[in-house]
Amino acid sequence: MANDKVFGLLINYEFCTGCHSCEVSCQMEHNLPPDRWGIKIQKVGPWHIGGDDYQYDFVPVPTDQCNLCGERTTKGKKPLCVKHCQSLAMRFGSVDELVHDIDGTTKYVLFVPKAGTLRS
Repeated sequence: MANDKVFGLLINYEFCTGCHSCEVSCQMEHNLPPDRWGIKIQKVGPWHIGGDDYQYDFVPVPTDQCNLCGERTTKGKKPLCVKHCQSLAMRFGSVDELVHDIDGTTKYVLFVPKAGTLRS
């Protein structure tokens, strides 16, 4: 299985606006109840760091409900959270490709699901 690829999400949370489009599209597609999410926006801050700097971020956090929209991605489509991300802060792909895209100039989170990992 040396040719297997592991897939994930690369989230540039410096550009996330907290619009919740990822949450809503996931919840609707997977018929999740109002208190459960496949991906959940978490707010960090706001608080003063020093000088003119403040910490104020929105971080999309995939939950254990997330399987990267396996039924979509096996057909070559994007996960719904990526498709509906209005700030284009999320990318789907093989972990090797996603890690290569981390440039060190903004804040990234790489998500790889524990269960339901997609392989090709």
